[in-house]
Amino acid sequence: MKHQEKIIIYSLLPRLWGNDTQQLIPSGSMQHNGVGKMADLSSEDLDYIRSLGCNYVWYIGLLEHATKTSFAHEGIPTDHPAIVKGEAGSPYAIRDYYDIAPSLAEVVSERMQEFEALVERSHRAGLRVMIDFVPNHVARTYSSDQAPRGVQDLGQGDDPGLAFSPTNCFYYLPGQRLELPQEAQQSSIPYEEMPARATGNDCFSAHPSINDWFETVKLNYGIDYQGSGQLSCESIPTTWHRMLEILRFWAAKGVDGFRCDMAEMVPEAFWAWALSALKADYPDLIFLAEIYQNHRYAAYLEAGFDFLYDKVGLYDGLRSIAMGQASASTFTAARDAVGAMQPRMCYFLENHDEQRFASDFFCPEGKAWLPSLAATTLSGPNPYLHYFGGELGERGMDAEGFSGRDGRTTIFDYWALDKVQRLRHGGFGPALLTDQELEQLTETQLLLGSIAQHPLVLEGGYHGLNYCNEASPEYDSHRVLSFARYRDGELLLVVSSFASEARELSLHLPKSVLEHMGIDVGKPMLRQDLLFGGSAIMALTPLAPLRLSLGAYDTLIWHFIPLS
Repeated sequence: MKHQEKIIIYSLLPRLWGNDTQQLIPSGSMQHNGVGKMADLSSEDLDYIRSLGCNYVWYIGLLEHATKTSFAHEGIPTDHPAIVKGEAGSPYAIRDYYDIAPSLAEVVSERMQEFEALVERSHRAGLRVMIDFVPNHVARTYSSDQAPRGVQDLGQGDDPGLAFSPTNCFYYLPGQRLELPQEAQQSSIPYEEMPARATGNDCFSAHPSINDWFETVKLNYGIDYQGSGQLSCESIPTTWHRMLEILRFWAAKGVDGFRCDMAEMVPEAFWAWALSALKADYPDLIFLAEIYQNHRYAAYLEAGFDFLYDKVGLYDGLRSIAMGQASASTFTAARDAVGAMQPRMCYFLENHDEQRFASDFFCPEGKAWLPSLAATTLSGPNPYLHYFGGELGERGMDAEGFSGRDGRTTIFDYWALDKVQRLRHGGFGPALLTDQELEQLTETQLLLGSIAQHPLVLEGGYHGLNYCNEASPEYDSHRVLSFARYRDGELLLVVSSFASEARELSLHLPKSVLEHMGIDVGKPMLRQDLLFGGSAIMALTPLAPLRLSLGAYDTLIWHFIPLS
């Protein structure tokens, strides 16, 4: 795909998606709580995801990671419970980069074949496949028994007597024994690591705390953190070669893109080296970077990333608006802060790290879903990342186990989502959905599946319109977000209310703004309502503001076409 369409990514955990268990208990085992399988993502499931307008699907937690579940009977080593978060384990504590999590397979010995079949089904459904690439750290028990013949393992040949060497894959603390936080000790047999290795979140201590990523070890990309702090340039560090081999392995399996975890913790030089090599052989691969330091955005794009998270700007700003903590007029500043990089920013309303939009911690019951979704999908051609169940108003308010009731959907436990269960059991139709769930699903399908691919969204210019006021003076005008996409005399107008009550509004469009957008002032235009249907003939002029009626948390999307 050459990006003539907006990229819309549906992200899900297969572990949770296909789990039909009804009687769940917090921190329950796989045997009690059940687990979804790759095979549960049937053609019908994938057709549903495609029907939402998504063209990529990101499967979270596919790679084999540390877990408290034993597969010793399948010849798979058992992890020490002290270095596993939750019963299922974190998808970001990879134990074998060349293997698939055995819990996701119907037949464990055929797990790679089941993965290949999932890729093939996804492609047949019109979906390209993304998986996680976790370059900064691995599980403390990392050891690959599935690597291709001739491929060296991470850490193979390391000299643990050296705190740092560019030929080592890990950072060592010579002479020091690892001491895990007391809260992590869950066995009478302690976990042994001597010498200790640096922990994944740049913790160069043999005594990581419970708030550190104590279950992981940091990979060495040639930066001597405890010495010069500089990248070793004498030769290509060993880890670079190992990680490029891993990326090539999965690209050859038909993977179409990689969501790169904590990409900013890995030097730009590695990415420039690796991504250029990969794209020479796989030019359609896309790379999405999880990155939070906005001053480094340009460097990571120059290094070869296609898209970056816009979390600290757009997401944080829109969250404040939806929660009533900031004026809607601040949206344009947050959007435009990245300048010409905006089309390469990936927007989202929720993801596996963030609290659910409809949670008690964010926007209870998801009342501002429609205006927030319109802002993230229609304000530019940039990708949109959609987290599974969001289209149904999933709240993330279960106390599943490891993280407790925190407004997030667990990535650590064996669990299931009631809304997704009912969606699937009802044949992806309205049969088992509530009226509110069906309304939100319909709105999401319309926005993602149709309006987000509008030519003016993909190719038009953007202009924030902070001219919306209610006739009554007591109205808080900061609760209305309005912007336009425009090109060749056409206009796509989006006006959203983040207010809890219906309002009558006036939208003033100054002559200078209309002329800037190429609109013939006062000339008749056809106005099409893209959300609710219907059309009318009207003119845009500064002499007569648009009179608008918006319900609580409502949005209107009007397309203006000049009449000849």
